[in-house]
Amino acid sequence: MKILSKITTLAILLAGMGAQVQAQTSGGKLKPEQAIMDVRHYTIALNCNFATKTVDGSTVVDVIMAQPTKVLMLDLLDSLHVSAVSVNGKKEAFTHKNNIITINTAKQLPAGKASIRVVYAGQPRIAKNPPWDDGFTWTQDSTGHQWLAVTAEGTGGKIFYPCKDHPSDEPNEGTDMIITVPKDLVVAGPGLLKGVSKKGATATYHWQTKYSINNYNIVFNAGDYQVAKGSYTSVAGNTVPVQFYVLKYHAKNAPHFIDMVIKAAQAKEKYFGEFPWAKEKLGMVETPHLGMEHQSMIAYGNKFRYSKIGGQDFDWLMFHEFGHEWWGNKVTARDWADYWIHEGIDTYADALPILDLEGKEAYIKHFKQTAFSIQNKQPLVLGIDIDEESAYNNDIYTKGGFFMHTLQYVMGDTLFFPTIKGFVTDPNYTYDHQNVTDDVEQYFSKAYGKSLKPLFDFYLRTTNKLEISVKARPKDKYLITLTNIGTDLPIDITTDTGTKRMIVTPKGITIESKIIPVIDADGWYLKKVILE
Repeated sequence: MKILSKITTLAILLAGMGAQVQAQTSGGKLKPEQAIMDVRHYTIALNCNFATKTVDGSTVVDVIMAQPTKVLMLDLLDSLHVSAVSVNGKKEAFTHKNNIITINTAKQLPAGKASIRVVYAGQPRIAKNPPWDDGFTWTQDSTGHQWLAVTAEGTGGKIFYPCKDHPSDEPNEGTDMIITVPKDLVVAGPGLLKGVSKKGATATYHWQTKYSINNYNIVFNAGDYQVAKGSYTSVAGNTVPVQFYVLKYHAKNAPHFIDMVIKAAQAKEKYFGEFPWAKEKLGMVETPHLGMEHQSMIAYGNKFRYSKIGGQDFDWLMFHEFGHEWWGNKVTARDWADYWIHEGIDTYADALPILDLEGKEAYIKHFKQTAFSIQNKQPLVLGIDIDEESAYNNDIYTKGGFFMHTLQYVMGDTLFFPTIKGFVTDPNYTYDHQNVTDDVEQYFSKAYGKSLKPLFDFYLRTTNKLEISVKARPKDKYLITLTNIGTDLPIDITTDTGTKRMIVTPKGITIESKIIPVIDADGWYLKKVILE
């Protein structure tokens, strides 16, 4: 699929970013002053000045403090100037340097609820190559209308609003975004549109989501949009509104695109359960950059370039970014170290339409091709407290997706598919509950009835390929051994009598064949076969 060549390009682009970008990346080791802070809600109210490429306004951060403190800490890039800070309505002293706002309260703040208001203005970081080098994109559409897009995954929400910039903490009670733009523009945002007010030459759009949301998904877009609408009945029987914020001169493309989005929703729901934000909307917005998985308002910039799967129009970008509504937005990694949970499982899911519409043979061929794109330069899981910049590489997509393909084979379809749906629909692993790799492993191991940790560790925490030794013995016998993993694995072995699924062990098994056995002909494993 096209996504592989695209992702390879993305990795090269990202690798070339400068040290300044790396210093501003999201995540890493959580600051002690922030570890005691539980963010509950953000209210972001900003005016956008297109002429100066600046913003001004305020953000209110509602938190619950786990213990008393005199120091509060929020992340915000230094390109924005903070003029005032108040805590529970009282002005407090603060410093803003090295992209951190440090608030020193006059009196100790007790444990419990607190509300922090930050007033600020300035020029947000301008994206050089969005969405990978992220920030604000101030541009124009082909008719000359102003067009603004915001992307923040690599750097985090601190690009334009004060936040606790760490994947482990989402605002449990949602976010309000109150964005003012020139009156001829329309603002698209997460959740539901609560109202639009116009005053003079400006218009203010109030977007609200009551769901928890990754801070890099708290973004907006503004342009000369027309809202194309549709709806579908979810797998749970709910009517889900579909909205596509499309540039007016592309409105003719909207009906077919919405039909494709609805088909994508139905394809995803088959394997992963109901669309996660059914109470709000399934939203898409046309953007000047390629795309991003912004919750309930997916950024789409693939310019309606479709391929075919099973004879049907298919948009790889839309399908992939939409899949993140389940893997990345509903199921979220607590540490960027576990980034593969977002990108790897979603990349695996990209192949499921091939399975459904073109069959098992085409599906197997797809993953055989995927294997050639795996670079194995570093493990997918590097440890703990990893920042986004360090965790991001091509293999979180390709190898992460291939690993799920391997897991499907090991467990078998009748067990694997209910298990993956069970995980993404289990309230213990979704919405407010972020995950690490061990959570995924333990869930799948429990379903399998045997520990899968050796397989998870081998493929996610090393760069090794599975080594399978095939040694000839007298009288047409062969000893087949797993040489570099300490667990038994099922493997398809083809002999003169056909292909059989056999359990191969580190000690080895002996088989009989009049021909040299073929190991894993369909390529379910990343492997090296050693013939002796």
